[in-house]
Amino acid sequence: MVHHSGSIQSFKQQKGMHTSISEILKEKSLKPSRRSLPCLAQSQTHPINLNHFLSVPLTPEPNAEVEGLSQSISNSCSLLPPQTEDGKDQCVEESEVTPCETRAEETFPLQKPVTRVKLEARPNSIQRKNPARSSGLFFREGKKRIDYILVYKKSSPQVEKRCTFEKNLRAEGLMLEKEPSLTNNDIMFVKVHAPWETLCKYAEQMNIRMPFRKKCYFTDWKSKTLGSRFHLRCRQIKSWLPRNPMKLDKEALPDLEDTDCYTAPFSRARMHHFTINNRGTFFSNSTRSRIVHHVLQRTKYEEGKSKMGIIRLLGNNTYEAAFPPHEGGYKSRHPIKTHGAQNHRHLLYERWARWGIWYKYQPLDLIRRYFGEKIGLYFAWLGWYTGMLIPAALVGVFVFLYGLFTMDSSQVSKEICEANTTIMCPMCEDTCEPWKLSDSCVYAKVTHLFDNGGTVFFAIFMAIWATVFLEFWKRRRAELTYDWDLIDWEEEEEELRPQFEAKYSRVERVNPISGKPEPFQPFSDKLSRLMVSVSGIFFMISLVLTAVFAVVVFRLIAMEKFASLNWYFVKKNWQFATSGTGVCINFMIIMSLNVVYEKVAYLLTNLEHPRTDSEWENSFSLKMFLFQFVNLNSSTFYIAFFLGRFAGRPGKYNKLFNRWRLEECHPSGCLIDLCLQMGVIMFFKQIWNNFMELGYPLLQNWWSRRKMKKRGGGGQNVENKAQLPQWDKDWNLQPMNAHGLVDEYLEMVLQFGFTTIFVAAFPLAPLLALLNNIIEIRLDAYKFVTQWRRPMPARATDIGIWHGILEGIGVLAVITNAFVIAITSDYIPRFVYAFKYGPCRDKGYHHDDECLQGYMNSSLSVFDIREMKNDSQFRYCRYRDYRAPPWSSGPYEFTLQFWHVLAARLAFIIVFEHLVYGIKSFIAYLIPDMPKGLCDRMRREKYLMQEMMYEAELEHLQKERKKNGRRYHHEWP
Repeated sequence: MVHHSGSIQSFKQQKGMHTSISEILKEKSLKPSRRSLPCLAQSQTHPINLNHFLSVPLTPEPNAEVEGLSQSISNSCSLLPPQTEDGKDQCVEESEVTPCETRAEETFPLQKPVTRVKLEARPNSIQRKNPARSSGLFFREGKKRIDYILVYKKSSPQVEKRCTFEKNLRAEGLMLEKEPSLTNNDIMFVKVHAPWETLCKYAEQMNIRMPFRKKCYFTDWKSKTLGSRFHLRCRQIKSWLPRNPMKLDKEALPDLEDTDCYTAPFSRARMHHFTINNRGTFFSNSTRSRIVHHVLQRTKYEEGKSKMGIIRLLGNNTYEAAFPPHEGGYKSRHPIKTHGAQNHRHLLYERWARWGIWYKYQPLDLIRRYFGEKIGLYFAWLGWYTGMLIPAALVGVFVFLYGLFTMDSSQVSKEICEANTTIMCPMCEDTCEPWKLSDSCVYAKVTHLFDNGGTVFFAIFMAIWATVFLEFWKRRRAELTYDWDLIDWEEEEEELRPQFEAKYSRVERVNPISGKPEPFQPFSDKLSRLMVSVSGIFFMISLVLTAVFAVVVFRLIAMEKFASLNWYFVKKNWQFATSGTGVCINFMIIMSLNVVYEKVAYLLTNLEHPRTDSEWENSFSLKMFLFQFVNLNSSTFYIAFFLGRFAGRPGKYNKLFNRWRLEECHPSGCLIDLCLQMGVIMFFKQIWNNFMELGYPLLQNWWSRRKMKKRGGGGQNVENKAQLPQWDKDWNLQPMNAHGLVDEYLEMVLQFGFTTIFVAAFPLAPLLALLNNIIEIRLDAYKFVTQWRRPMPARATDIGIWHGILEGIGVLAVITNAFVIAITSDYIPRFVYAFKYGPCRDKGYHHDDECLQGYMNSSLSVFDIREMKNDSQFRYCRYRDYRAPPWSSGPYEFTLQFWHVLAARLAFIIVFEHLVYGIKSFIAYLIPDMPKGLCDRMRREKYLMQEMMYEAELEHLQKERKKNGRRYHHEWP
């Protein structure tokens, strides 16, 4: 330890810190710097108005608290409540507080807060008229903060379970207070508060990491010499540049300061190590709610191994709801710039959920502090995905503009538009007539917008982009888990699901982690249920294929009807009419089947009886992704790889049920059909999802308020909604989706698939995804802040199963884009013609206008129309294929050009896949999952933490020596 002490002292000398413990002891309490303010437990960096919401005085007042506790009323529910006249068991509804809160040791280093002087300067009358205490955030006495809300109906028959549960909650150290609803006489609220001693007890059990010392950053001699000058020059140059408008103003949002403290698992035995400036705010609101939820999950309501937990009580309707309360309203009469934020919810609304700041970065630290790390990681991933879409959207727009500017000069489009004498074979055999190739001039020009020379480049770019996106997200996630103190966090052992326990309670096995017996599912039973679930999945996939087949039949019928219609406009543009109507009907089928798939996935997942909630969520997420991915992309795969491939030739067309001729591609290719399919589905699906995410909760909340006004609330007459306490306001909001963030992730992952899998056919897909995500972030923010009850703050270190799904989509995107370029588009046939059959075959490749002359005539075969119709005025007609003419020795056989094109397509697929996979693997190898600077910081902090823990223990021993007057023969216990 001598070497370490010397190193830490030299480090402190570099940083201007104290060099000995004695100097620390002699030093008076200093005013903390701006950077160290977030370390203080009482949130001194809050706006001024946030100090109104402090639950206890800034300095400990043991006498007042003990007197308040002694005067509180303790009244618990009895197991055998008295009978009322109507024969129903009722509990005594009185305010009760259990005197469980005890003071800590007097030797705790309580620092003097900075804002104490400001608050003492305020009149006492202002503190008495604290609006937070009357807004439903505290108990009636105005000091104890509400950490959780339980809601039940007075008419519920589960009285005995509820009373036993609440009695056991009091035994665990929680304080309860009941309050009737002002809007419904049948609703009763149970306010739950966790006192200091209970918070400390369970924080130690849950290994919650808390701050104990300000961070010290190491700077070597290089940063003092070269680095200081370089950084000074950079700061000067940066001060001349205009301020980034996307950054949030940290002066207006002091809560966004990064936490600058070392943390360690909380321990009551080493409580003197931690920075406990104010007990009321040492544990944040989200941490307090998480601790209370932990207690609620492990409290029994009946005798028995599985008779515990608030989840089971919600399932059997003992309670109607359980949720942590919001921290007040999200709107204020006064502007936030002049009066500050009233609470964190108001701050989130003003600086995150409002539409006026759509271009700003997200306050991720504040989101994590209010909603927890799991929701914070979702919005961090969504923001990262949206930011990475910007370069993809720009490149896609450039590719589209290149096609737009070269549309009129394209040799293929010119030949089609000038082919006034080229007669095409009729689209149907009975009522259709031959048509001129020049009639599809517009169709050919629109096709060139998406099928041009930039298609291959863009497909390779998007494949690499998907890899870069995922690899850099790993680095971003590592930084977030470090900043949010999740590096050493290990997910605690999950509880078994009630359904699993009820099903397999007879068979038990010792848990290898906890060492306790628990229900066990035999392998044979698990395998049989899994087989049934897989069979259900295949059945639903076959249902999707049946729906796609129905759409194909509709397209065949519509093709003949539109081609023989008397309406000239529709007859001339029968390709657009067929594709457009088919896509719209397909979209309606997709949205209808999605409702069925969700219920089937829920049924199959419950049939499997997953062991824990995380296993249930992963299984449900995978089923929902498979169902919706197949449902959304099956028709797209048909158009990309099957449309026009098996149509046959004139005189020998392949027919479905010997009735309808199979659909064939336009002479300029099938890519425009694929582009139309993707554009329509992507556009309308995003509009529908946004409506269901925000419009549906708005309608539900409006309808509940309307019913409350219509019936007069069923309780007391409340004229203004602002007069309702916070628990009543939260009760009238919609609960968060029962599936958690599954729907949110599913929507974005499906969009990621649309953006990457068929991006070669639709380069504007990243742009549409970017515009949608900009709206999606604010929609989700508005929904979480204003329309939903506050979810239980949960912890997580990654996005779960969705990361593996994204990697699988990235691999599939390389294969599909290779096939789209090689098979669906006309890039390979044009390439083969230019080098083998065009005018440039002997002098090299120069320019499209020169090398592609005569391409359309080469790609169209000749058919003797009299073999099909004797009364036709034309002798020959043309069709899209590489076949010999009828006057050759082998009529209608494939030509040599057909085999050259086929070989080139197969070669392109192999080369493209290996090249792109090689580039992806090389990039993934070059980009480490964790930045080197972060690794160095983590190792440095681990070393400094050991030194600081040693010095803190040494300081505590010196204090004990002075206090007791004893001498110790050793410095370390």
